[in-house]
Parts: sequence; structure tokens; C-alpha cells
Amino acid sequence: MTNPLEGLGGEGGFDLNAIMQQAQALQSQIVDAQEKLAETIVDGTVAGGAVTVKLTGTGELVGVEIKQGEFDGSDPDDLEDLGAVIVAAYREAKGKADALAGDAMGPLAGGLGGGLGGAPGGGEPPFKLGF
Repeated sequence: MTNPLEGLGGEGGFDLNAIMQQAQALQSQIVDAQEKLAETIVDGTVAGGAVTVKLTGTGELVGVEIKQGEFDGSDPDDLEDLGAVIVAAYREAKGKADALAGDAMGPLAGGLGGGLGGAPGGGEPPFKLGF
């Protein structure tokens, strides 16, 4: 039977320092990816451009644009429609943000057992990095 930790060096088949260095490098890459996502803006536009919602790549809402003349602010039905259109635009933008996060974090998540919490297709990692 082979040792699953063979190749990691050190006495007894594994080197805790090497494992810690790899974990710290992975954590640094994750932080860098998260910072880039926070700086990236995605948008969702619906109703022929009547409403645009802007989110960061991490899903933070940073703006809502409503094209002038598309909705009557004194008409309750128009205002209800506006609410629904804003939700639809947000969902479109959130889908883009989630896909972007999946692309950015996916390769890194592979080193954590296949997923990070919050990332599409993720789940909870099998352990937490406590640095």
C-alpha cells in the first residue's frame, strides 16, 4: 500500500511547512482574485435598455440607471412594472457576476476539493484557511 502523503517530503512522508506554504500561496491567489472581482463592474440591461443595473464581480450593487421617459412615476402600475424590471435587470447582472466569479475562482477552488462557498457550483470547502 502506498502512502497518500508520499512526495510531500519530510519525516514520515509529509512536510507540514511545505503544506502550509502551499496553503498560504493558494490563499494569496484567492485574495487577489477576490480583489479583481470587487473592481470589475458587470451590468444587466432589460426592457430595451429602459433599466440597467450595475454590480461588482462580487455581487455588490453599485448602480441603477433608469432611462428617462420609460416609466410614469405617478402611475402605480408603471411603478410596479418598474420594480419588476429592476429585479429582472439585477438577476441578469447577478448571473454575469456569478459566472465571472466562477471563472476567476474555479481554478483556485479545484485545490480546495472542488468548490468555494459562494462560487457557482461550489459548496463548502473541506477545510478553512485560518491565516
